[in-house]
Amino acid sequence: MGFKLSAEQIQYIAMFENLTGATVVDCVVPEKGNRAVFVVKRGDISMAIGRGGFNVKKASSLLHRDIEVVEYVDDPKEFISKMVLPARIQGVRIVEGNGKKTAYVSVHPHDRGIAIGRDGATIQKVKLLSKRHHSIDDVIIV
Repeated sequence: MGFKLSAEQIQYIAMFENLTGATVVDCVVPEKGNRAVFVVKRGDISMAIGRGGFNVKKASSLLHRDIEVVEYVDDPKEFISKMVLPARIQGVRIVEGNGKKTAYVSVHPHDRGIAIGRDGATIQKVKLLSKRHHSIDDVIIV
């Protein structure tokens, strides 16, 4: 994993870890919208969210942002599948060619909008985190 975190991201990670006790692997604060996405160590997702979503609500009020938590997984197919939830995933296929890795995510036809997200927010998150953690150059919803 070769990526740099901004001072803001480092502050957010420290606050979130202190609040939840979960180990944060990455934090993304998209330019568009008012949210922060925390990637937590596998097995720490329930600790990060908290009972009844308490930790997410508390972090949201402290950061004045909507909070999203994603569980890190070593397997790129599973990692992508978790980020596209609650869309019903039919499969993830990773193809390498021309020096690029592309992930094709097959979702139920009624869930394409969920997988893409409002203004493309979900697919942009999936593309960014897939690139940062699994060197996948593009993610395409099919």
